[in-house]
Amino acid sequence: MDIPLTTGKQRRVVIVGAGFAGLKLARTLPPQHFQVVLLDRNNYHQFQPLLYQVATAGLEPSSISFPLRKIFQKSSNVFLRVAEVMEVIADKREIDTCIGRISYDYLVLAHGAETNFLGNSNLQHYGYPMKSVSDALLIRNTLLQNYEHALTSKNEEERNALLNVVIVGGGPTGVELAGAVAEMKNKLLPKDYPEIDFGSMRIYLLEAGKRVLGGLGNPSSDKVKMYLGKLGVDVKTETVVKDYDGQTVSLENGTAIQSRCLIWAAGVKGVAMSGIPKQSVLPNNRILVDDYNRVKDMDGVFAIGDIAAMAAMEYQKGHPQVAPVAIQQATLLAKNLLSGLLNKPMKAFVYEDKGSMATVGRNLAVAEMGRMRLSGFIAWVAWMLVHLMSVIGLKNRVFILINWMWQYVTYDQSLRLIIKPAQKAPAQQKKSSQAEALVVPEMRGSHCYMSGLR
Repeated sequence: MDIPLTTGKQRRVVIVGAGFAGLKLARTLPPQHFQVVLLDRNNYHQFQPLLYQVATAGLEPSSISFPLRKIFQKSSNVFLRVAEVMEVIADKREIDTCIGRISYDYLVLAHGAETNFLGNSNLQHYGYPMKSVSDALLIRNTLLQNYEHALTSKNEEERNALLNVVIVGGGPTGVELAGAVAEMKNKLLPKDYPEIDFGSMRIYLLEAGKRVLGGLGNPSSDKVKMYLGKLGVDVKTETVVKDYDGQTVSLENGTAIQSRCLIWAAGVKGVAMSGIPKQSVLPNNRILVDDYNRVKDMDGVFAIGDIAAMAAMEYQKGHPQVAPVAIQQATLLAKNLLSGLLNKPMKAFVYEDKGSMATVGRNLAVAEMGRMRLSGFIAWVAWMLVHLMSVIGLKNRVFILINWMWQYVTYDQSLRLIIKPAQKAPAQQKKSSQAEALVVPEMRGSHCYMSGLR
């Protein structure tokens, strides 16, 4: 079914990506002036800051995901399509997608970022990223399946490798994930697997820089490192991962760590988009934009959120790739598109940094808001409130709050399920051995999932 034509004085805005930026823009554009076509590979919006809790069995995927069609049920000017964009055809003001070509008056690229493995094919093949709900479920399955395999392992070295977890990247994602895995080790796993000595399990957080949470001040960074140490996480700064073969993590300092689970949280890069001029794209695939989020050398094309690189006085390499930047850019762009339509001057984007925060575990967190620095229980409560109120949907907020309260009171999580996608093997493979059938979907299985544009 074709997308209806615009009515009256409407202009068509095609938005690629339903992450924080794309969703905010689609919800903000006034319907009397704009028709919105929102494209994404998924039919839902996912709340990425809580993906690590899905990966560590703290929350169900549905708690941090919300159907896009539910969001826009009452928005007659918004048309959703589950599609992948292949190319921007700027001279015709069209984009080529897997469902056909779509014309636009304004095109907004908000398709976000993907994991940056720094060109290492082994890390990309054997390491586990965490940028989508599918990635988080794969990590959860892998962690739990490794514990099951450890029960039957006759070799101590192999058993320790199955238990060990290596997390690469000391940003908020790596820190929060390391803390969550450590709490599982300390409170939950010994009850689920009493036969296993989890005293031999090691959790490593490897950071190439001089400290974890480099975006925060030294006091907060030092406090987080102390918190992680108390939970039993081995934090190694100025440590660079050289290679990984699925069993051995090789470091540049010549040492090695045995682990069957390496989670890569060491950086992101923009998702490449064909049809954007080469001079408008940085080496990390972020798209160069001006102070109004207009893509360099492209008429009527904008980029917002993680994919956009806007040089500013305090951010010469572009703004941080975080949700507040994406939301603020989308809010201003909606106003600027309307101003342009009404022949009014547009306003340049200035990021208002309201602070940063990160949690390590129960009653352990840090927060910086201007000159105010919080830590411990107060920061942990503030972190929970901010994230809870940012989740879309009242039902989702209630479910998350109930889960958090239950975990706080009982020290337990009831979502430690290994849920594997069903597969129909080709006829010639139906007689494959049980061992072969076990390895593919359980230990790797990334081909079973479709990751989103965000």
